Amino acid sequence: MKIAITGKGGVGKTTVAAILARLYADEGRKVLAADVDPDANLGMALGFTAEDLQEITPISRMRALIAERTGASAETFGKFFKINPKVDDIPDMLAKEKNGVKLLVMGTIETGGSGCVCPEHVMLKQVISHLIIRREDVVIMDMEAGLEHLGRGTADFMDFFLVVVEPGERSIQTYHKVVQLAADLGISKVRVIANKVRSRADEEFITAKVAERDLLGFIHFDDDVSAADRAGRSPYDISEKTVQEIRAIKQRIDNE
Repeated sequence: MKIAITGKGGVGKTTVAAILARLYADEGRKVLAADVDPDANLGMALGFTAEDLQEITPISRMRALIAERTGASAETFGKFFKINPKVDDIPDMLAKEKNGVKLLVMGTIETGGSGCVCPEHVMLKQVISHLIIRREDVVIMDMEAGLEHLGRGTADFMDFFLVVVEPGERSIQTYHKVVQLAADLGISKVRVIANKVRSRADEEFITAKVAERDLLGFIHFDDDVSAADRAGRSPYDISEKTVQEIRAIKQRIDNE
């Protein structure tokens, strides 16, 4: 099972990604959670402590490793390099495990435009392709709204692309953007999870904007999720209501 989770910043996609990963791990599945969001928060949502996370270096910042695998020298870094570096050992070498979930932090490319073709970008894209195409684990990817790291060949192996929305027009606009980007890559199985729902009016707003067949379910606003964030803990360990609602959504995913 390969699942990418995205959405506008602040909608709660990291909470959804973390709880889904923990639920699959509870079933005894091998789970790898990849943090592909520049604002990397997946580790804490999975239950890693601040001390644990200080020991993790994002792959994009491992300049020596990137140089070794891509062949980019200090003098020519960014000019001459392999576009298909060896990465099959990277997940097992770099991932850290907690609560049955292995975490791999990708990092971000801090220089260059969205069309950047540089050793760091090539390395990240190759690792992501390996996770989706070659790994037999359940792979949960916490991604920003853009799909820059996915190519058409990689996208063919994605089981689900989940867009987390909240009751608001900006969030819905991001959803439509993702649907179009996914269509350009040939991804048809785009599904929606509505988060931070507070009322019947919120539910009606979502159902008016999202096709019924694409809506996996609602997650209602829960102060315990905010409490978990303030405490630096996983919402899985604190917010039973949210866990149960995401468990029901997971069941729908498994049944498709």
